Amino acid sequence: MVRACRANASDAILCTVLGQNAVHGAFAGFSGITSGICNTHYAFLPITEVITTPKHVNPNSRMWHRCLTSTGQPDFH
Repeated sequence: MVRACRANASDAILCTVLGQNAVHGAFAGFSGITSGICNTHYAFLPITEVITTPKHVNPNSRMWHRCLTSTGQPDFH
């Protein structure tokens, strides 16, 4: 998990659960997977599917401005 601000308790819990799921997947014999959240459920996701399309962030979107506000970053756009 990459963050631009200090982690909080929710981040610690999320990282713990994702890490435990990744270990469970490895012990189950899976390779080429990552653990993530899909439709509010934790799931094993094939890395090839996760990276098939590039992810883009609209610098004019409300989500991006909320991110800037919560992390205290300046808006250079």
